[in-house]
Amino acid sequence: MLDRIYDPKTRGWLMQLALVLGLLFLGYEIVTNTAANLKKQNLASGFAFLDRTSGFDISQKLISYENTSTFGRAFWVGLLNTILVASIGIVLATGLGFAIGLARLSSNWLMARLATVYVEVVRNVPLLLQLLFWYFAALRSLPMPLESHQWGSFFANRRGLYFPWPEWSTGAGAMLNGALLAGVLTGVLIWVAARLRRQYGAAFSVWPFAVLLFVNVPLMALLLAGQPLEFSLPHAGRYNVEGGVVLQPEFGALLIGLVVYTAAFIAEIVRAGVLGVPQGQYEAAAALGLSKAQALRLVIIPLAMRIVIPPLTNQYLNLTKNSSLAVAIGYPDLVSVFSGTVLNLSNQAVEVILITMAVYLTLSLLTSLAMNIFNARFALVER
Repeated sequence: MLDRIYDPKTRGWLMQLALVLGLLFLGYEIVTNTAANLKKQNLASGFAFLDRTSGFDISQKLISYENTSTFGRAFWVGLLNTILVASIGIVLATGLGFAIGLARLSSNWLMARLATVYVEVVRNVPLLLQLLFWYFAALRSLPMPLESHQWGSFFANRRGLYFPWPEWSTGAGAMLNGALLAGVLTGVLIWVAARLRRQYGAAFSVWPFAVLLFVNVPLMALLLAGQPLEFSLPHAGRYNVEGGVVLQPEFGALLIGLVVYTAAFIAEIVRAGVLGVPQGQYEAAAALGLSKAQALRLVIIPLAMRIVIPPLTNQYLNLTKNSSLAVAIGYPDLVSVFSGTVLNLSNQAVEVILITMAVYLTLSLLTSLAMNIFNARFALVER
């Protein structure tokens, strides 16, 4: 018996079991203590408050919402606003970060120095200060609605940027079907290009044909359906710009701040990834007669992605979580709507905070899962 206890493997299992039991006991104490304190203060507990009427408005909403809607509906509005700014921000920050990172490695002295200044300045200024700058110094300094800047059908004032917006009528599904058909045809082209490359070593660029397909096929479907599309054009009203759709300054400031800030970190990740590619790969690409642009696109960047993707995942997670700073400039994200307004009105802080934490945990895990799957495509496969 003593021999088993002193066995390193057995002791390891016993230590892990003791740790799990300790964590369970700690969790039980926290839950029971919280419930007792809530009961002592006559505070309600549970999630029934989600069905109560909210009684407040939300400035930006992607789904229908009124002040007579429930707290649960307000939660979904805030969540969708968070997902919207995070998803757009990830795409734009990736593109800008790659461009700045490659610019830092450019042989052009001025371009490399400007990229360096951008990275060093932006990543050393707190994100909250940058958001306040973009909101108050840039977007909120625009003129009043009656003095809006106008460029054709585009208007800009301190209430936002107004631009045309499509309004669909009967038959609009034809354009969606056209886009689906273009996607199928593009998939066939990618399969044919891969087959030609494997069998004959022939390089076949798919993206120019993909662009033509995604432009022309939906357009032809739209014409055949009788053009079921009209545009709502902004125009100067009596007190404000009317028509079209508005991009609110809170959303614009948050998006610009997140993109500019995160891109500075992505740029350094990209630069490190490219510098991490062995010099022999550059020489091999030159020996094959590839130009610098071709070598970068076909050889260097695919190899650098194996270094870039893991830390890039962290930046995507940071961008999503940093969107919670939207509360400082009034953008109605999940934290502002749910952990702010709903928490104050419902007075159920524990449930609200738990839901908010669970949402950000879920978003982070889903992002990590997607990036791990993407990373597996670039991993070296041993034979």
